[in-house]
Amino acid sequence: MFTITEADLHNEIHANAYLALMSHYACDPMGGGEDLSDFAKENLVGTLLKRNDVVIVLIFKEGQPAALLTAIEGFSTFACKPLFNIHDVVVVDQFRGLGLSKMLFSEIEKIAKQRDYCKITLEVLSGNQIAKNAYAKEGYADYQLDPTHGSALFWTKSLKA
Repeated sequence: MFTITEADLHNEIHANAYLALMSHYACDPMGGGEDLSDFAKENLVGTLLKRNDVVIVLIFKEGQPAALLTAIEGFSTFACKPLFNIHDVVVVDQFRGLGLSKMLFSEIEKIAKQRDYCKITLEVLSGNQIAKNAYAKEGYADYQLDPTHGSALFWTKSLKA
């Protein structure tokens, strides 16, 4: 049986599960293929605890971390309402195909509706067809204001020295 919960990173079990799942994700090719840095491992939980705009949903299987979703609050100027951006979705290999991502998305949508958020956004690699299929089943699609102008693209600029 799976247990789903909103993480409390003050809880050592939740904090350790979060770091283990994030490490698992980082090591996956879709997460970059290399583990979190020592800096991230040592500071991620403490840094997240200083924020009030992050929601983490965890799934456990008999006490073992199985999946997570990290959502960070953003804001829609057009709607003049907050939104969630899903930043991390992780399902441990042995639990894939069991509907855990559906459970994660259902829970974060419930939280977003309770908070009167206007939408949920996410990022996905164009080559991650499995994730794209799962997200599409949950109603996610390319963002368009007017199809004649195409879809929005997620661009980045690194500020590393």
